Amino acid sequence: MTMIKLSELNENDKIITKKNHPCGNNVWVILKKGVDFKLQCEKCRHTVVIPSETLKKSIKSVIKE
Repeated sequence: MTMIKLSELNENDKIITKKNHPCGNNVWVILKKGVDFKLQCEKCRHTVVIPSETLKKSIKSVIKE
């Protein structure tokens, strides 16, 4: 398993999480990065702020655009 470095993530990158959002989607767009990351669900547009350490554990893969 490859560990994803949070420093390699940029705003507007898409990430796939290990667990699905309640709407059934697992693709998120990074809106803001820093100590906390602001993510938006691509399907329902719900926005969450998540600590970087929690995000690091929940990322499955990254979709670079």
